[in-house]
Amino acid sequence: MSDSPPPGNGAPASAASSSSSSTQSQSQSPSQGLPQAAASPAPALSPAPDASAAAAHDRSRAAPPAGPRRLQVTHETRYDYDAPVEVAHHSAWLRPRDTEVQQVQGWALQIDPPPESPVQESLDAFGNWRHGFSHSHVHDTLTVTSRFQVVLSAPPAIDTEHGPPWEAAALALRYRAGVTQPDAVEFVLPSHFAPHAPELAAYARDLFTPGRPLLQAAQALMSRVYQRMEYKPHSTDVATNALQALAQGKGVCQDFAHLMIGAMRSLGLAARYVSGYLLTHPPAGQPRLLGADASHAWVAVWCPLHGWVALDPTNDIAVGQDHVTLAWGRDYADVAPLRGVIRGGGTAPPAVGVTVEPI
Repeated sequence: MSDSPPPGNGAPASAASSSSSSTQSQSQSPSQGLPQAAASPAPALSPAPDASAAAAHDRSRAAPPAGPRRLQVTHETRYDYDAPVEVAHHSAWLRPRDTEVQQVQGWALQIDPPPESPVQESLDAFGNWRHGFSHSHVHDTLTVTSRFQVVLSAPPAIDTEHGPPWEAAALALRYRAGVTQPDAVEFVLPSHFAPHAPELAAYARDLFTPGRPLLQAAQALMSRVYQRMEYKPHSTDVATNALQALAQGKGVCQDFAHLMIGAMRSLGLAARYVSGYLLTHPPAGQPRLLGADASHAWVAVWCPLHGWVALDPTNDIAVGQDHVTLAWGRDYADVAPLRGVIRGGGTAPPAVGVTVEPI
């Protein structure tokens, strides 16, 4: 990664459309290159021996609290359509989930104009909250706002040098007759944005040397993605997969995550995509700007000893108390914050604003 992403430079959501109907999918906004901590069931890690990028990273900002951290999050998406929308059906992955280190309080979803029927709430295949709503009256704008508070506890530290070798983790995930496989096995399988590919395996193979502890190798891979990929907003879109991001050598947070996930899966290891938010810290002496934060994405790696361990390759750090978990799945396609199918509307992209505030 040639340079750290600028604070508050979130990528806009994208929309693809035709004259009669269109599909909409909100992208994960690029994240900021700032110190972070944990929000999903993922412990903090000790540095891997060759993870030099983190040492060069700018960490001269506010340290995480000694105890639990309380944050308030507002995520607003507004569509100002080019043409009236006649019919619309939307699905939202905007309600954050509780985890071992994250407790959600007071979540509310506001939709304007209100849908004609009650919002449908359900759990998807991965245990994420999903909400569906529809409009059958003509409208030319749509605003969807998610608000909540969250309490984040610090995860336990993990010594990456003491853990199972990566080959043992890969073996545990292979099918063997009469042996019960862990639930994580579904995250070894290829997906649209994070496929199995020789190029992805080759990208990581020299880091996964024989007998090397899994988490140490995974952290080294995180640092490689951070060092070799250029963070560049608008260089990719929601359709870019891991192979395309690797070929381009640049992208935003979802591209960094897909590349790391695809590389690990191509070696037979389990990794999943996590969507959420990142608390950014303004430069000293400058106020926090409302709406300047961004939706974000990172990776969780499955370890037989420690369970799911979350790593942020966009920032080359273990996930902690600056990260708020929203949902997780195989890749971005499973957890896009907001997507829909509409009749009409034109091609104007939505405006997305995220505010994450300590309280």
